[in-house]
Amino acid sequence: KEGSSFDLAIALGVLAATEQCNPEFLKDFLILGQLSLDGHIQPIQGSLTIALSIPPKKFRGIILPAANAVEAAVTERVPIYPVRSLTEVVNFLQAVESIDPLTIDPGALFNRGNHYDMDFSDVKGQTHVKRGLEIAAAGGHNCLLIGPPGSGKTMLAKRLATILPDMTFDESLETTKIHSVVGLIPPNGGLLTQRPFRSPHHTASDVALVGGGSIPKPGEVTLSHNGILFLDELPEFNRNVLEALRQPLEDHHVTIARATKTLRFPAQCMLVCAMNPCPCGWYTDPKKNCQCSPHQIQKYMGKISGPLLDRIDIHLDVPSLKSIELLSAPPNESSKDIKSRTTRARDIQQERFAKTSLFANAQMTHRQIKEHCQLNDDSKKLLKRAIDELGLSARAHDKILKISRTIADLDEKTAILTEHVAEAIQYRSLDRNWWA
Repeated sequence: KEGSSFDLAIALGVLAATEQCNPEFLKDFLILGQLSLDGHIQPIQGSLTIALSIPPKKFRGIILPAANAVEAAVTERVPIYPVRSLTEVVNFLQAVESIDPLTIDPGALFNRGNHYDMDFSDVKGQTHVKRGLEIAAAGGHNCLLIGPPGSGKTMLAKRLATILPDMTFDESLETTKIHSVVGLIPPNGGLLTQRPFRSPHHTASDVALVGGGSIPKPGEVTLSHNGILFLDELPEFNRNVLEALRQPLEDHHVTIARATKTLRFPAQCMLVCAMNPCPCGWYTDPKKNCQCSPHQIQKYMGKISGPLLDRIDIHLDVPSLKSIELLSAPPNESSKDIKSRTTRARDIQQERFAKTSLFANAQMTHRQIKEHCQLNDDSKKLLKRAIDELGLSARAHDKILKISRTIADLDEKTAILTEHVAEAIQYRSLDRNWWA
């Protein structure tokens, strides 16, 4: 066996074999649970996934730890009997005491609403960056924030989740299944309704980031499925770790091959990265002198490969705030206001892709870009000039068209206008700055 999920079933089997429990009582029940030395039943991993995999009428019910009961009961496929000790299970099976099956309303769990302890209104200034993050949230685009220390990169990235459209019920169920498998559902927890926000440390290995191991487990990119994977201090990650992200970012899944099996984990997440412009951090700051040589800056920026950078749609420069912005900034827009616009834009995209498996502009293939991102003559001339002067790759060209489509959706425009393309080109700053 793998793991401790079968402890309770093994213990009951021993009791039945030694005639301390009638084996007839064990029939037609799926029994799961981790058993402690004092007979108490501890939580297991993956109870929701197990409950979903069971044919509806195969078992009379599932006996499992009380801490896992709510997440398993979400399925409504089979009665769930929550138990806390071995004695309680034996008494229940022998009809000495009764246990009522747990009944819950999945709709009520899903519709309980999301509450965040942070808000975009907390961030002063940075209007241009907030606009870029709004576009990223509306279209599901990967983005990179570059700026000196203390400019607010991490603060902004952490608030991005507050303006993402709410998950659908299916997304919530899928996200909960993933977190259940690795044991990240809190005791007595049910459906996860907030989009995941994962922020691994820069010392994380490639296995920790994309998954793997002798017994393959999901990595951070899968735990970020339907949410955000935030990589702070991007150049501090090992290069092989960053390169391992290329395939999941392109295919939106992770494939792990072993001699006896091949596993595929979902990885449909937004990648959000933050970094300083140089080792000392002050290269772009107008008031502090950078202590780095051109070679040091080039080496630092070169830790991120061109192919990986090509997979990041939006590049945002995050400057240090001026004193007037800190002390007398006007009231900032709330996450609720921004979210209403991103949700409307995402609704437009879902209508556009209703006959496909896509749900956001960032997922469009080259063929779909040609269909949904038609440009007028002026826009074509502007884009051609940008490609010639900036030396953009074919992938960067497609990124600009996707971003333009999202900006048009935010404006609720059917056609992509020249101003939309012009704004989209601004978000490819690393195609013209620093990179060699």
